[in-house]
Amino acid sequence: MNNHHRKSKDVSMRCALAQRIAREAGERARSFLADPEKLGWTEKASSQDIVSAADEATEAYLRQMIREHFPHDGIVGEEAGSATGSSGYDWVIDPIDGTMAFLVGQPNWTVSVAVLHDDEPIIGVVEAPMLNETYVGCLGEGATLNGRRLVIHQDWTIRSTTVGFGGTERADPLEVGAFVTRLYQEGGVIFRVGSGALMLAYVAANRLAGYYDPTLFCWDCMAGVVLIREAGGYVEFAGNLSQPGPIWAGNAQVFADLKRLSNAT
Repeated sequence: MNNHHRKSKDVSMRCALAQRIAREAGERARSFLADPEKLGWTEKASSQDIVSAADEATEAYLRQMIREHFPHDGIVGEEAGSATGSSGYDWVIDPIDGTMAFLVGQPNWTVSVAVLHDDEPIIGVVEAPMLNETYVGCLGEGATLNGRRLVIHQDWTIRSTTVGFGGTERADPLEVGAFVTRLYQEGGVIFRVGSGALMLAYVAANRLAGYYDPTLFCWDCMAGVVLIREAGGYVEFAGNLSQPGPIWAGNAQVFADLKRLSNAT
């Protein structure tokens, strides 16, 4: 087997596992909602940055499954930190993206699973259990929602529909206000839910014109990066696996406009 075919098989096997464990992790997280007393949670950096027992149990499951199937792969997760590997593949996982939404009974939380090869995102799965939606992107294979192909509208502008915005309490309030003001001055309107992964998936699915977040972490966005690229869109994440950073996403025009509006702040 030559190197190209071997890599193709390696990617295909990881893509299949990512889909399977994201769905199972979603069901495991969802099961906690049947017994709210098990949903004990604690604050991390702030009252808006929290972790629940469901987050921890779900991430433990994801890590266990990855280690069982690909013991030489690295793992980067929101709750339990990083484990280096030797294969060149790294999994980036968020067991529940949108923990606050999860805890208060909103449906807009997700499980996000991504795989990088030599630091390049190649697989992305965003599972939205309460919405019965599975978004999948695999390098060179396109992006899908429940098996239906996703292709980003190339003629949309920031005025075509709402624009996802992920600014949290980590963001500078003055910069947030300036960005929102400039967007509205140009005819755009803000959309926000508690999951950055879901908003990126919505861009891939043409539910949002674009997405901007001034301070996102890799586990919130790596799966979405793959989805948007495979759907024909543009996305740039200026953080890395250890540090958060801004992210911009959309078609070519929306991407450029969001970068312009955010830099202008």
